[in-house]
Amino acid sequence: MTLNLNESQNIEFKQIWKDEYIKWLSAFGNSDGGKLYIGVDDDGKIVGIDNAKKLLEDMPNKVRDILGIVVDVNLMLDEEREYLEIITDKYPYPISYRGSYYYRIGSSTQELKGAALDKFLLSRQGKKWDGVPVPYFGFDDLDPFAFKLFRQKASKKKRIDAELLKESDEVLVDKLHLKEGAYLKRAATLLFAKDPQKYVTGSTIKIGYFKSNSDLVYQDVIEGNLFEQVDKAMELIFSKYLKAIISYEGVQRVESFPISELAFREALINAVVHKDYSSQQTIQISVYDDKLLMWNAGDLPPHWTLDTLMQKHNSEPHNPAIAAPFFLAGYIESWGRGIEKIVDESQKFNGITPQFRWLNGLWVEFYFNEVGERVGEKVGENLTDNQSKIVKQMKLNPKISAKDLSNMIGISSRKIEENIKKLKEQNIIKRIGSAKGGRWEISSI
Repeated sequence: MTLNLNESQNIEFKQIWKDEYIKWLSAFGNSDGGKLYIGVDDDGKIVGIDNAKKLLEDMPNKVRDILGIVVDVNLMLDEEREYLEIITDKYPYPISYRGSYYYRIGSSTQELKGAALDKFLLSRQGKKWDGVPVPYFGFDDLDPFAFKLFRQKASKKKRIDAELLKESDEVLVDKLHLKEGAYLKRAATLLFAKDPQKYVTGSTIKIGYFKSNSDLVYQDVIEGNLFEQVDKAMELIFSKYLKAIISYEGVQRVESFPISELAFREALINAVVHKDYSSQQTIQISVYDDKLLMWNAGDLPPHWTLDTLMQKHNSEPHNPAIAAPFFLAGYIESWGRGIEKIVDESQKFNGITPQFRWLNGLWVEFYFNEVGERVGEKVGENLTDNQSKIVKQMKLNPKISAKDLSNMIGISSRKIEENIKKLKEQNIIKRIGSAKGGRWEISSI
């Protein structure tokens, strides 16, 4: 017989018993609980064991002596084959196996070390990385300018009571729960310290311009508090790293960038807010001729996939492994709403949906339209304002519909069709393919 089960986060199969499998039980206790079957092969086929009754008597005491927890051991029977089912509940405190801590990740049991172990132990105490007090860090180490920036941004967002913003810096820190007893917390170093990088290694943003994956042309490292980092990164990206493309509305020269500033800012804020600062890894932004990639260290909450993440528009991540500053996470955006906004703003801007993938952290990938230079000056001088807008939108999104053009430009569908007809007559635009599945082609003059 084969069990109607598969190995998973909560299920593990072993053909025979070895005492080292007690660490699998500790991993279940440290995770969400689970069941370990002895006498079952990897495919779920029951092969049975010879010493089931003896293990049934010995195992509960052995587990209690080594782990200090109680497990349920059940004797199961399949025809003449005996096997065991060991049930471990989730425990509210960390369970150590011979001085080490184990955790279930997918269908594997892994030892927790370094930053992952720190986060796990903190989570069992009801704390997060950013809520840990920092010795030798006091109010003299805080930057008044950082508080000024915070007040400006909080006032604009209108998510904090205006009266609270009038309080002193000391009162503000206390009201934002950035203190524990006489100590300031790690979150305070990231938000308001004069030198945040002194306290949190890797709390920076690195931007690089690449000709290829191995050909770095130039780069910048952005330091300072998190408010400054967002502003500095925005300025550098749109003044140094992205090339504006020239277009004309009538005779007026217009510069536009290959990606939406609103979408990029949202992605940047999400990266800063939800970064795992205990990883000590910097946020990385890589700019190429045809794309911009952003990587942010972190972990998805348990049982989440990237699809789940993109569907959770109204929920806040609660996994202690995502050690974003709790203050920022509460007052800016959640991952779900942020990703929705990134997609919406990008599609409105140029019709291109950014790509999201998970590889040791979240990658957000913005791809540029292959548009080159916009319609030239001579053509621009001969176009009406609405015609220039139509050509611009067709350049940004060659598959744009007349209905979308009407909505974006603010004139009737009839007027759109009249202008399109005139543009065709001037050989400025040409339709390639069918009305439904085709695209617009702009003449290079």
